[in-house]
Amino acid sequence: MADSSFDIVSKVDRQEVDNALNQAAKELAQRFDFKNTGTSIAWQGELGVEIASGTEERAVAALDVFKGKLIKRGVSLKSLDTGEPRPSGKEYKINGTFSSGITQEQAKKVAKLIRDEGPKGVKTQVMGEELRVSAKSRDALQEVIALVKGADLDFATQFVNYR
Repeated sequence: MADSSFDIVSKVDRQEVDNALNQAAKELAQRFDFKNTGTSIAWQGELGVEIASGTEERAVAALDVFKGKLIKRGVSLKSLDTGEPRPSGKEYKINGTFSSGITQEQAKKVAKLIRDEGPKGVKTQVMGEELRVSAKSRDALQEVIALVKGADLDFATQFVNYR
């Protein structure tokens, strides 16, 4: 019988992020505490977000609103990397980017975790920006998924191509 396998990837669903961004922008436009502060949130390139506001506190509060919308839409905050509020003319801006793909070091870290703590007979293979995990039994693969979900990794993980 052929080995069963799945891939561990780190991707963000851009449509879900776009929905969260639109919901946050709508809430910022409607909320009383953001009235007349010039607070806005918008896309900055393919995977970047920019929050602008008249005060540093409002910019941070707008970031919290955006993070809340991301959580409600099921997007991991581990994939969002934001900087500190910085002055830009008369307003403060916060730039954020969404990371995509697993680096070689991150893939090696997950492979070592699976090798050390996972069930016997599980093989891992780094394939570009993803990590392929294969084993003879599907139960072993289920154990690996539970292990990786329970691990405290510094990046978001998803499981695709389970076969």
